[in-house]
Amino acid sequence: MPPDRMLLEVLLPFRVFLRKRDVSRIVAETAGGAFGMLPHRLDCVAALAPGILTFETPADGEVFIAVDDGVLVKTGLDVRVSVRRAMAGADLATLRDTVEREFLAQDEQARSLRTVMAKLETGFLARFARLHKPLP
Repeated sequence: MPPDRMLLEVLLPFRVFLRKRDVSRIVAETAGGAFGMLPHRLDCVAALAPGILTFETPADGEVFIAVDDGVLVKTGLDVRVSVRRAMAGADLATLRDTVEREFLAQDEQARSLRTVMAKLETGFLARFARLHKPLP
């Protein structure tokens, strides 16, 4: 890796999503807005907001990754991004469609899980209340 290029790692809770060498620039989004990062920027830590992480390499050109909430840490030429969910795309239009489809499906699964959990909790509380009824 040339001395003026960064190593970018995007980490998910269960695996390494991306490890890319020779990164010349990175653009990330925080709650305060987007910021750019070049190789000789000072070390920093940033809380990421859901959005698009953009990076550029000579071989791949500009690459877009949709990310969820997370943290970005830059130490020297190493940049690590830790997020719950991430998806890569060749262009923004394709990435947007993929994100909508995948994240909406995950949101539906989460709603379904909450419904099942509410039913289990209600049943448990009803049985628990019957156990504590005073005997005649």
